[in-house]
Amino acid sequence: MTSNETKFEGWVALNKNAAEGQMVWQTYEPKPWEETDIDIKITHCGICGTDLHQLRSGWGQTAYPVVVGHELVGITVRVGKEAAQMGIKVGDRVGVGAQNDSCQCRKPPQTLEDHSDCDACSTGNEVYCPNMTLTYGSQYLTPAGGKSMGGYARYHRCPAAFAFKIPDRLASEHAAPMMCAGLTVFSPLSHFGSQGRGQRPVDQRLKGLSVGVIGIGGVGHFGLLFAKAMGAQHVVAFSRHIDKSQDALALGADEYIATAEDQDWGKKYASSLDLILCSISSSNMPLTEYIQLLKRDGTFCQLGLPDDGLFRVGAAPIASQRRKLTGSFMGSPHEIREMLQLAADKGIKPWVEQWPMSEANRAIVDMETGKAKYRYVLVNDSV
Repeated sequence: MTSNETKFEGWVALNKNAAEGQMVWQTYEPKPWEETDIDIKITHCGICGTDLHQLRSGWGQTAYPVVVGHELVGITVRVGKEAAQMGIKVGDRVGVGAQNDSCQCRKPPQTLEDHSDCDACSTGNEVYCPNMTLTYGSQYLTPAGGKSMGGYARYHRCPAAFAFKIPDRLASEHAAPMMCAGLTVFSPLSHFGSQGRGQRPVDQRLKGLSVGVIGIGGVGHFGLLFAKAMGAQHVVAFSRHIDKSQDALALGADEYIATAEDQDWGKKYASSLDLILCSISSSNMPLTEYIQLLKRDGTFCQLGLPDDGLFRVGAAPIASQRRKLTGSFMGSPHEIREMLQLAADKGIKPWVEQWPMSEANRAIVDMETGKAKYRYVLVNDSV
């Protein structure tokens, strides 16, 4: 099959049973071709927790049929005339993350709110565009429209504005999970680390700061890697049990706290951190206790989105020390480019296990049971 054909092949989820390892390998229609598009022959695609949520309709009804996967890397095999003006050419190695498009200050269809002067897109915050297009299960805003389909496949078609060249020194299996998991922590580390401190070089944005990372998994382990690479003075890893302590220290943590095994952790480490990133997706976590770990004016940034309800938090710990409770959602194009270059310059290597694309069903089941240390990456067998 060539990318010029009207059908692509991939692992298609037909219903919520797909989350149990019942995706089906079959053909499907990509978005209609436009001259702003590129086609990518996928070599690698990370498995993200979001994929599992979407496969089982965990955040609301998924628009089946759908091909999931938004941590993809591959080789450009077709480039539209307008896409070529953006500097991408056939043969380039590129990555695509969880966002496939935004309104880019274009006037969207009349069925959508008019964001022709979109504040998000005009200020380089495309990820917060009210009419953004996700990489799978979403509808494109471009004239040809169409449904977005992700990276558990042979090819991917998308607007060139949301594909990013991978630096030569960065291996594809390492770059793939950075496109979502890595970006999810890089963006808030960069944003909140810089606030009130001027525009420092990326490897100094956390200089002098103490950073906590809650949840040492696919996203959290990137938090440790990037916090250290961005100059954090002290990095603390939090997990429930002691079993991940050696991994966390090897990933860059200066200290490890097992909250289920140290009953006094809240008192011991109170008011000790400037910034906390939380990758936990459970509404039952001790959020109030975590916020009390912040210094005055410290920031708690929530990354994980729970299936199981709302967060509960006490108001007094926030108000009494002017602490901030906020969140972050992936990252925008300029942050992706900056992250990839930092990773190449610093030799950042996430912990990945590679699986053949043909075994995607078995891989998602394994990942759901928590076996990944710390990211699974699918590799197309024919490459």
